[in-house]
Amino acid sequence: MYGTALRHFAHLEEENRQLREENRQLKERLNLNSSNSSKPPSSDAPGTPRPPKQRTGRGPGGQPGHKKHERRLLPPEAVKHVVELVPSQCKGCRRRLVGRDCEPRRHQVVEVPPLSAIVTEYRSHALACSACGTLTRAPVPAHARSAFGERLGALASLLVGKYRLSRRLVKDALSDMLGVDVSVGSVVNLEGEMTDALAPAVAGARAYVQAADKAHADETGWVEGRKEGRGHRAWLWVAATARVVVVHLARNRSGKVAQALLGKDFLGILTTDLTRDFQGFIDRGGEGGRLGTRLMRERNRFFKWWHRVRDATLAQAEFEQRMKKVRRTVGRRLRQAEVRAEKKTAGMAREILQWEECLWTFVDVPGIEPTNNFGEQCIRHAVMYRKTSFGTQGPEGSRFVERIFTAVSTLKRQERGVLDFLTDTLRTHRRGLPPPSLLPLAEAPPFVYAA
Repeated sequence: MYGTALRHFAHLEEENRQLREENRQLKERLNLNSSNSSKPPSSDAPGTPRPPKQRTGRGPGGQPGHKKHERRLLPPEAVKHVVELVPSQCKGCRRRLVGRDCEPRRHQVVEVPPLSAIVTEYRSHALACSACGTLTRAPVPAHARSAFGERLGALASLLVGKYRLSRRLVKDALSDMLGVDVSVGSVVNLEGEMTDALAPAVAGARAYVQAADKAHADETGWVEGRKEGRGHRAWLWVAATARVVVVHLARNRSGKVAQALLGKDFLGILTTDLTRDFQGFIDRGGEGGRLGTRLMRERNRFFKWWHRVRDATLAQAEFEQRMKKVRRTVGRRLRQAEVRAEKKTAGMAREILQWEECLWTFVDVPGIEPTNNFGEQCIRHAVMYRKTSFGTQGPEGSRFVERIFTAVSTLKRQERGVLDFLTDTLRTHRRGLPPPSLLPLAEAPPFVYAA
């Protein structure tokens, strides 16, 4: 009887321990936000505390002395209509005025003409042979077999991929703005065609990033398809240089995915961010939290110095000298966390220490940033898309998303027109011609435009 009670008590103790651990993990997941994990700021719940910003005492809006931004006047050759406003009498004495002002003040009003689609009808005639009686019908050209032209197909993909409209809203927008009757299924079919058309350009962009001297990388959660009402977990990855951004969707977040994105032989500098890891130490509390506070103190110290180097108020040599003590202190604190901190914090410290020397590349190599803000900026568009689309329905949708996001993000970095690029991509795809490139124009191969 006594032994049975002991076993029952031990069982309850173990169950209680498991429940406490589960409760701890749930609380930890609940407290995850952009400051202590890889979650982007746009995923934070309303009211999530932000790191305090240094107050300047200035009000919002433009500050005294800031550069003025005005709408630029178009050159005279780009103006379609000119209205000459010439005064006929003096506003003072009412005397009649004659002549013209050689430099009149120019004011321009920009308007959009009524939009309508251009419909081209192909009439395939069939003629009978006078000798054998065979009926021969002229075929529709291969590039014109779709019911929708290249610019219309590009516009449909652009409204989804850049402006984050649902397929049904794209259908309504094309109807409202252009009077084009298109089904939701046709929008999806045009996406599939654009996916195939973008493949060569995206492959070139990926090779460009893999050969880069430095790049930023980041990832965020995604959903690909559903089964029994639940979404399959996936991850959206971004690898970016200053001019080219590559997006990749995968069903896991292992190192193999990163290798596939960056290449196994990537020799460049990949930027990461320590701030979130240190904040994660703090938020998990305990001994790891105390060490995280000390680590964050060192982080704040070297960030202040790095900003001075960036602003040319601290010499690079002096910065490198000061950082020697910081590097030793951070390494010592991480080793203490590896031994003394709680399990998850210790594991994170152990993982960081595997790349300890790489943490300080921004000290040894001028021009490298100590944050991954650029990578986070490049992934923000995908996060906003996910909020309204709830991910993708399957691999086909994921391929469209990663390729259209690659094109949109890269062209934005290069200040190139997205609609024209997508139109040319679809045009060359339908005609079997070399496609346009996503590489910076100075490095892109020659592009043959179809008539």
